[in-house]
Amino acid sequence: MTPALSSVGALARAADYDRYLSAVFAPASRREALFALIAFNHEIARIPEAVSEPMLGRIRLQWWREVLDAAYAGEPTRRHEVAVPLADAIRACGLDRAPFDALLEAREADLEEGGAADLAALERYAAGTGGALTELMVRTTGADSGPALEAGRQVGTAWALIGTLRAAPHAAAQGRVTLPADLLAGAGITAEDVRAGRGFERFAAVAEPVAGRAADLLTAARQARSAVPRQGRGVLLIARLADLYRARLRRAAWDPRDPRISVGPLRKQAAMLAGALSGRY
Repeated sequence: MTPALSSVGALARAADYDRYLSAVFAPASRREALFALIAFNHEIARIPEAVSEPMLGRIRLQWWREVLDAAYAGEPTRRHEVAVPLADAIRACGLDRAPFDALLEAREADLEEGGAADLAALERYAAGTGGALTELMVRTTGADSGPALEAGRQVGTAWALIGTLRAAPHAAAQGRVTLPADLLAGAGITAEDVRAGRGFERFAAVAEPVAGRAADLLTAARQARSAVPRQGRGVLLIARLADLYRARLRRAAWDPRDPRISVGPLRKQAAMLAGALSGRY
């Protein structure tokens, strides 16, 4: 019988099923800590959509900074369904503070108007979000070698780049344009077009360079596979899902509104299981 999920595990599964799956393929002793990281990431990622003005978002992010301050100072943790297991994970796994700060800084940038100026700026943002989180997840598994952490940053950054493409219509519906301004301009798409749901028929000129950079990062991460301890490879299995999403986007002529870009849970599980059995993320 499968054991019941903890509260934070259930939160992770509901909020971010793809990363939750990758945590399931990690060592059992580290899963609760991984679930806490996934839930924390969800808590801060949803702040820009949950607040009516940037100042309120900054106040919420400051609350989380103070949670981290207490965790690293060994002080009592605020009673919160995510803050308590997060503090436990930080202490039990000896997690560095820097990736947490990168995550919070990136989410604070989400509160500002305008998206990335170019692909390099988008990649820096992706590194601060997906890259920082996946680095933390790799370290949580105990795979804390330099090559393993770098592979985590690369896989997580690629994941975030693909995610930005997939989520573009949702972000636009929230009034946010997250895509590189220079690529949009080159495709003849204005920010107003994106917010109004127009221009996606010309989206290939935007998506192909972003997806190409994600593919380069995944290739680099895979070239280091032999240097990644086996216990750290499970959380990198989202690389397999990044490949799936990239292929679906290409098949849909890079239109993120196309329902064909979705991947069902059984297909995700099969892709990750195949990677886990082969040791290839």
